Amino acid sequence: MANQRELLKRLYNAFKPFEPLKPDSPVYVDCREVRGDGDVITDLADNIEYSDNNTCQLYAGHRGAGKSTELLRLKKYLEDNGYFVVYFAADEKDINLEDTEYADILLACTRHLLEQLTQANPKPLLDWLKYRWEDLKDLATTEISLDSLAVESQVGQYAKLTANLRAEPTLRKKLEKELILILKV
Repeated sequence: MANQRELLKRLYNAFKPFEPLKPDSPVYVDCREVRGDGDVITDLADNIEYSDNNTCQLYAGHRGAGKSTELLRLKKYLEDNGYFVVYFAADEKDINLEDTEYADILLACTRHLLEQLTQANPKPLLDWLKYRWEDLKDLATTEISLDSLAVESQVGQYAKLTANLRAEPTLRKKLEKELILILKV
């Protein structure tokens, strides 16, 4: 019995079942035949590529079922076909698992998007940051001017806003009202 437990422990740690596989991993097993669904890459990529409008895709499953692995494969497929893809796993910097609201998720997505967009042409990003900052700057609890800051520093200010919101829950309600007004405009 002890040998069997040790073997299972070694297997578990060798495969790290809760870490997603890289898109071209040699240990990837295609389970479509037993899952009963189509190819994630084909289904989701077709919805994204063929639509003239923005799309939202929901991909769900049990923990450890391979969602992140499949999404990383989708990311690679889309990038190989000329798309700019932002993929991130929310972590402690982004989400407090015991106290998360949609504003936290929206800010986490924004922060990751901005961080990855800094590699692109900065002018549209800088214009967008300045425009949005005017709507949200009073929530940062410190006076900040974006005019003289580089792109990386401006992205850092959004990270600071996220940290302030996590530390001060009353700011969340204020942000929710601001976001509703921004979305209505």
